Amino acid sequence: MDRLTLMATFVRSVELGSFSAVADELNLSPQLVGKQVKMLEQHLGVSLLNRTTRKQSLTDFGRTFYERAKLILADVDAAEEMAAVTRGVPSGRLRINAPVTFGVSTLSPRLLEYMVRFPQVSVDLTLSNELVDLVEGGYDAVFRIGELADSGMKALPLKPYPMVLCAAPAYLARRPAIATPQDLQTHECLAFAYSDGRSHIRLEGPEGVVDVPIKSRLTINQGDPLLAAAVAGLGVVMLPLELVKDALRAGTLVRVLTPYEMPVSPMNLLYAPDRRLTPKLQSFMDFARAAFGPQA
Repeated sequence: MDRLTLMATFVRSVELGSFSAVADELNLSPQLVGKQVKMLEQHLGVSLLNRTTRKQSLTDFGRTFYERAKLILADVDAAEEMAAVTRGVPSGRLRINAPVTFGVSTLSPRLLEYMVRFPQVSVDLTLSNELVDLVEGGYDAVFRIGELADSGMKALPLKPYPMVLCAAPAYLARRPAIATPQDLQTHECLAFAYSDGRSHIRLEGPEGVVDVPIKSRLTINQGDPLLAAAVAGLGVVMLPLELVKDALRAGTLVRVLTPYEMPVSPMNLLYAPDRRLTPKLQSFMDFARAAFGPQA
């Protein structure tokens, strides 16, 4: 087996944290993934990973080799992209990062369309609510919801992301009425754990934009468990419309403060300004514009 394949398997093992995760991604058995890493160690004559039955960690040499191996694989990808540019055919591995709820509910179901249209492109999609660094993370493009900081990245504007403030009828029946945004401060609010530590609910009404600081006994950094908690009657929550629309339709959640509107969050696809628009990146940007752009 060629060394680049072994190196790529090792790098993904480090990035995903386990042989089983790599096996799922590459459609291999965990035993074969472990064998490939072992073959690389035998070739180098040095251990790369400390392995126990529960976890793995990099050796000192493994940490250094991992950083160099990433650069080597990136150079190989760049060389392949040069050939792709010459041919004008989208091909190679496309690394994308997206927020979890958007990635699960909206992006993933549409991604098949892109992959069928461009069979020579492999997609590596990472879902995370952290504000990842596009360059350091080695991503080709990153979906970002919310106001953009001045990061120096180029941005492709997409359709704004609508939010909904809602609660279970059972919760509302046993608590005082919510007539104004300030009433939320006396209610149980389920909070999304933003990476910047903020915890508030923003509404837009006759008096303009209102930011209501909230305190919550339950703070989670994923949308699905927050949805489940709200349906169970644990409190008021602000979540993306795409995540709660079925619960609203079924009546297990109802909107609150309907005279007020949620300011929609802008959504953009970010990419590095100094990165060539290779056929694979250009094709994905065109797909994102058509699927999630302002006119979609």
